[in-house]
Amino acid sequence: MSFKNKVVLVTGGSRGIGKAMAQAFAQQEATVIVIGRNAEYVHQTATEIVQKGGVAHGYACDVTEVQQVQETVNKLLDKHRCIDILVNNAGITRDNLLFYINDQDWDEVLKVNLKGTFNVTKVVAKAMLKAKQGKIINISSIIGIIGNVGQANYAASKAGIIGFSKSVAKELAARGITVNVVAPGYIRTNMTNKLSQAVQEKILEHIPLKRFGETSDVAGVCLFLASQAADYITGQTIVVDGGLAI
Repeated sequence: MSFKNKVVLVTGGSRGIGKAMAQAFAQQEATVIVIGRNAEYVHQTATEIVQKGGVAHGYACDVTEVQQVQETVNKLLDKHRCIDILVNNAGITRDNLLFYINDQDWDEVLKVNLKGTFNVTKVVAKAMLKAKQGKIINISSIIGIIGNVGQANYAASKAGIIGFSKSVAKELAARGITVNVVAPGYIRTNMTNKLSQAVQEKILEHIPLKRFGETSDVAGVCLFLASQAADYITGQTIVVDGGLAI
């Protein structure tokens, strides 16, 4: 599988799953664009990829600010002429039980996770329409499918991504653009590593494969969906959860 001469934009690509995806595409010869709120982190990730022989660029951009998104995409198009693959990965959590979620935490999670996906997709899709081709992969979560105690805001945002993606997939299909969703389960990142041993063991009881996933497990699915092998797949949600939702 090679993505030589392809330009891949990964939002939230400086850490965790996003970083793993950026690295995976770079290893397959793609030109990778990493964007995120923190300029230091995105440039560090891009530098690491370049040091390993890949091609990458980092741009600071807040996906919740549509003007920033438009300006950043304009810069990318001026330099690279096209964006072949978009991975909407930017996301946050503000976990709490329903009666303790304040308006700010509800709004912020929906704004970053769902509106951010909308903002970037809308701007990038315009360029893809002109090219009459493109792959859009939106990162949801198993929590958006099965829900979870203390994550009503996060679950709502991730469920929204699935519905949004199905609708956009129908709108863009006639122009050769596919839109799919990847819904990871518990993936081993800094976030899961902070869980206590007791909590981790409790979670593992419900995962048939009896392990947390690796970031490479998610990246591999994204590579497939972005490849020619997935040209006839659109509007689908691929769950990567070790069997948790069975």
